[in-house]
Amino acid sequence: MNLDIVCFNIHKGVGWGVHKSTIHRIKHQIHESHADIILLQEVRGAQFEFLASELWPHFSYGRNAVYQKGHHGNAILSKYPIIYSDNIDLSMTRYERRGLLHSMVQLPGHHRVLHLLCVHLGLLAKDRRKQLDIIVRYLENNISSSDPLILGGDFNDWRGYATKPLINHFGLQEAFKLCKNKYAKTYPAWAPVLQLDRVYFRGFSVVSANRMTKSPWRNLSDHIALNVLLNIE
Repeated sequence: MNLDIVCFNIHKGVGWGVHKSTIHRIKHQIHESHADIILLQEVRGAQFEFLASELWPHFSYGRNAVYQKGHHGNAILSKYPIIYSDNIDLSMTRYERRGLLHSMVQLPGHHRVLHLLCVHLGLLAKDRRKQLDIIVRYLENNISSSDPLILGGDFNDWRGYATKPLINHFGLQEAFKLCKNKYAKTYPAWAPVLQLDRVYFRGFSVVSANRMTKSPWRNLSDHIALNVLLNIE
């Protein structure tokens, strides 16, 4: 069974360079992708329900930041039933709210559940190290080592620190590193040089891993979206 995954920091539905809403174009593009699972970061308020529409009847949302005019966080959209969700606060300061959204999905024809984790880590290296420690403890305490798992999101990890603990503790692999021998450059969208976004997995083989760099994708956010095709073993 193949699973088509899109991972995308949507920048609250605002395009880079100009403060114009791109949320309708984001909806069109992710619908055109026909992906099975969508992992989203920087989703503002009810945007996740608008994006899910009729194509992804199952979704979860983890609120990270709350402010006067609303809130934003991570979201998971799924074609398959979500049977459990939890949101883990990864915030190190009140000024930079971050989180890990964990959802369990029941795949058709499989007795094991699939764990989906959507994450947004901090901008400072010292904060990311602490956040990764929290993630490692959470995975150890809440997910069986035999269960398939996908962990994707905006790691803000241009120094490549994240991979070592995830591989050493849980045997995860990163889709682009495995397919192309390097992480995907995803930021800034107009001339990507930083490798911020990742899709890690366990219990799958990777079929393909691609950046969504062509227009109109590259004009929708300040990040490039990732598209990964996995085959469950």
